[in-house]
Amino acid sequence: MTMRDESPAAPHRRRGRLTVYLGAAPGVGKTFAMLDEAERRRARGTDVVVGLVETHDRAATAAKIGTLEVVPRRRVTHRGTTLTELDVDAVLHREPQVALVDELAHTNAPGSHHPKRWQDVHDLLDAGIDVVTTVNVQHLASLTDDVEAITGVRQRETVPDQVVRDADQIQLVDLSPQQLRRRLAHGNVYRPEQIDASLRQYFREGNLTALRELALLWLADRVDDALTRYRTDHDIATTWPARERIVVAVTGGEESETLLRRGARIAQRAAGAELLAVHVLPTDGLPSAPPAAIAAQRALVESLDGTFHTVLGEDVPSAVVDFARGVNATMIVVGVSRHSRWRQALLGSSSAEIARLSGAIDVHLVTHERARSGAPLPSRLSSLSPGRRVAGWVSAVAVPAALTALFVALGRGAVSLPTELMMFLAGVVGVALVGGLWPAVAAAVVSFVCLNWFFTPPTGMLTVADPENLLALVVFVLVAAAVASVVDLAARRTVQAYRSRAEASTLAALSRSVLSGEDTAQAVVQRLALTFGLDEVRLESRPDDRAPWDTVAHARRPAGASAAPSTAVTTEARIDDARRLVLVGRALPASDRQAIEAFGSQAAIVLEHRRLREQAASARELERAEATRTALLAAVSHDLRTPLTAIRTAVDGLAMPDVELDREDTDALTATIQESTGRLERLIENLLDLSRLQTGSVRPVLHPTSLEEVVPLAVEPWLAELDLDVPEDLPLVHTDAGLLERVVANLVSNAVRHSPPGARVRVAASSSADDVELRVVDAGPGVPDDEKETMFQPFQRLGDTNTGTGLGLGLAVADGLARAVGAAVTAEDTPGGGLTMVVAVPRAGGRR
Repeated sequence: MTMRDESPAAPHRRRGRLTVYLGAAPGVGKTFAMLDEAERRRARGTDVVVGLVETHDRAATAAKIGTLEVVPRRRVTHRGTTLTELDVDAVLHREPQVALVDELAHTNAPGSHHPKRWQDVHDLLDAGIDVVTTVNVQHLASLTDDVEAITGVRQRETVPDQVVRDADQIQLVDLSPQQLRRRLAHGNVYRPEQIDASLRQYFREGNLTALRELALLWLADRVDDALTRYRTDHDIATTWPARERIVVAVTGGEESETLLRRGARIAQRAAGAELLAVHVLPTDGLPSAPPAAIAAQRALVESLDGTFHTVLGEDVPSAVVDFARGVNATMIVVGVSRHSRWRQALLGSSSAEIARLSGAIDVHLVTHERARSGAPLPSRLSSLSPGRRVAGWVSAVAVPAALTALFVALGRGAVSLPTELMMFLAGVVGVALVGGLWPAVAAAVVSFVCLNWFFTPPTGMLTVADPENLLALVVFVLVAAAVASVVDLAARRTVQAYRSRAEASTLAALSRSVLSGEDTAQAVVQRLALTFGLDEVRLESRPDDRAPWDTVAHARRPAGASAAPSTAVTTEARIDDARRLVLVGRALPASDRQAIEAFGSQAAIVLEHRRLREQAASARELERAEATRTALLAAVSHDLRTPLTAIRTAVDGLAMPDVELDREDTDALTATIQESTGRLERLIENLLDLSRLQTGSVRPVLHPTSLEEVVPLAVEPWLAELDLDVPEDLPLVHTDAGLLERVVANLVSNAVRHSPPGARVRVAASSSADDVELRVVDAGPGVPDDEKETMFQPFQRLGDTNTGTGLGLGLAVADGLARAVGAAVTAEDTPGGGLTMVVAVPRAGGRR
């Protein structure tokens, strides 16, 4: 990929806006519409240029361009044919406000910056240039198979759906099939020799009608996504009936099949309508229907092209309505209650409550064979555990009886009636805390009877002589019921508050870790499984709408984690078209959908962060590789050519037939060949070592080694210019002898090369508790402190312009090889001037 220069302000420049004219079929006039848009913008004073408009030899299209500025196209020669493409660099250099780019799905000629034109458009958008472009519906990647089935033609040039979906504005350009066929027949689309074949094949009226419907449905999905985002961004909870969504409330009973089929028929009346089935489970996790029945109804919904959802809720009608509002439903289909008339009169029915709560959502009531059959349904009166409910009803009788026994034992008159009322009221509150509302109401009634019979004159009968006492008893019952209701409600709200706080705390911690880059997709799904007590959570993604789902991250709840009993319920939470969460375990309440969506958003952020990190790492690698290649080419052009030139000159001198050389000249030329060959060998060895280091192909073999065996071999070529001090009693080092020898040789060669004439380089070794240090000391010019950070990078000559210093690879190779064997190379200043290179090699643990 060609690297383009950008101004320093580019990272802060706004991204350009993309406008797409979507054609329902070829020839509907999308290019004309784009040019009309350009004229309108230019009339408003906007700087507009034509980056590329395909006229297809149509005079009307060429004339439509008119006086718009046209950026010359880039010419590409491929297999002897000259092709013209969008010149992205020319448009970027021109810097217009708006650029017109026709045919977004076009495949570029080989040798272009990008293989596809939509990628060129992204370059323009990244540079802050608004782009107006065109594409036909048959070129959308997700519709390729559908278009082939309709027209019999396989589209070779496609554009990913997401590219068009992400556009800031999409304009549908459409014509009726009859109008388009007339336009084609008049020669406004194809050349005369192509008209008859086109009318008989691709442009048949049925084909055009089907393509038109595909375009409308695809655009409706995109508009629906935009509406969902808008409602979410603006916290709109009311239903907007922009699209028919039919929610069918199923109980798992035999009547559910009737409801589902009726809902499917209603959905079929409106094109693009959705069918969603929702089944509410009680808060204690117990199933309201056999799992086999739920599975059969799930399969039925899927066969009807609908989706099945399971939610958890304390109250069935509220959960159904909450779900319907959450999906922006337009109708709820419910069945007539299975309860008998007397039970409906006492307790009401779910269908009537759904109708009362639905608000703007229509409710369709369906009768069935099981209506009013009296078939029992599981109770939803309390969300408390069975043990607490039993304890509540027992205490509803036991607490008043105990208090009665206590006051009777104390004797009549020992405690006043107001005190007895307060004690019984306290008992009712205690029952409410244990068993909830209805046991507390029962306790209040029992307390009323006990107070009336035993403590209110005349005792021993259910009559009250003093009207004030009667009033006190009645007020007692009312207050007891009210207090019990408040206590029960407070207990429920406390549980909900604790749960909400836990979820908020978890989401806050998750957000902080994700935004700081400390979290992964695996951590997100693990947190989700633990927070909601799910058996299994999978984060899945796919490259396009028709590709299979791939698991990105997968988590299971630890075997020892406690959770409420769960049923095998699978819930799908769609993040976007390319990502989803699959939740396996207990069903989640409708109120948790928002929290699940928040987790999904964080998962999407994690995936996007991971993708950006990978792209950044790849870009850094490419940048480093590009810098290395550039520096290598710049250095090799001279530093490798110099010894080769010297060798060639010396060889030519020795081989000249008409020149007779004496012994001194021959020896001088031979010495030049030897010196240049040695220099060339060192350069090539350094290049090969650097290549091995950068590709990770260095494989050291570490074993105990003596420096006395390594250092003399490494410094042998420079012994005449060295002072060597390597004691014999040094401990062994844990290293690769061959690689460490290369490290020492490079450091010594560098020190000798930079030492002043006549100055000797000192090589000394000493040991510490953990390492053996080898010091290479020279008296050269030294290195400034600010350059010591970069001196170990390839091709760094540290300001030395002497070409005889080589490619600047010695220190880079030495540092890389040292790291490979577990050693470390550092630079220090030599007292009195110069540079000291310190090689710290880990000890092997034993002394000689």
